[in-house]
Amino acid sequence: MSMNNLGIVKRNIVRADEAAVAKLSRFGVASIHEAMGRVGLMKPYMRPIYTGANVCGTAVTVLVHPGDNWMLHVAAEQLRPGDVAVVACTTDNEDGMFGDLLATSFRARGGLGLVIDAGVRDVKDLTAMQFPVFSRAISAKGTVKATLGSVNVPVVCAGALVNPGDVVVADDNGVVVVPAAVARQAADAAEAREANEADKRAKLAAGVLGLDMYKMREALEKAGLKYVD
Repeated sequence: MSMNNLGIVKRNIVRADEAAVAKLSRFGVASIHEAMGRVGLMKPYMRPIYTGANVCGTAVTVLVHPGDNWMLHVAAEQLRPGDVAVVACTTDNEDGMFGDLLATSFRARGGLGLVIDAGVRDVKDLTAMQFPVFSRAISAKGTVKATLGSVNVPVVCAGALVNPGDVVVADDNGVVVVPAAVARQAADAAEAREANEADKRAKLAAGVLGLDMYKMREALEKAGLKYVD
């Protein structure tokens, strides 16, 4: 991260088209990732804090320093209804930067959830609140408020580039980032993919084998597969 990105809060960001976000919310991370051409995934260590947690919204990005959650409080003010806070850290960190009090504040602003490449705590309370959090770690270790980071600058979170206003979709399969500019396209492609999968699912349920549905037998034979009785 370049130093000129530190100590900045960008107040006016362009968020992805609302209709596209709503449409993307109907589909899972795997479908969207595949539909976009297998891009946009965060690293698989990003996990939901409770089973079934899922969220789809526009990114308010936060850049923090290890062991310091000052900028999460700054970010709360920038949240609008439908936003998801996406927190990247200047270096690897697993400290518990977020808990139920910040979640209460985020929710009051209309924030839908949190994606954080660091730690969270108060998991029982967050689960009771059904406030979806996807994190690198769960840690009781507290943080300080000492060093300036930034809000609403481009960040790399768990290996994925996130620009403010991009769409972030997260579920049990992980987290995917959809650039705002292609949100509509991605939603349409995910819809087409799901329709195609529904057709395949019906065939498989009826007993058709993938070997036949995907016409694999000839290729397997060419590759030298032999059946022995």
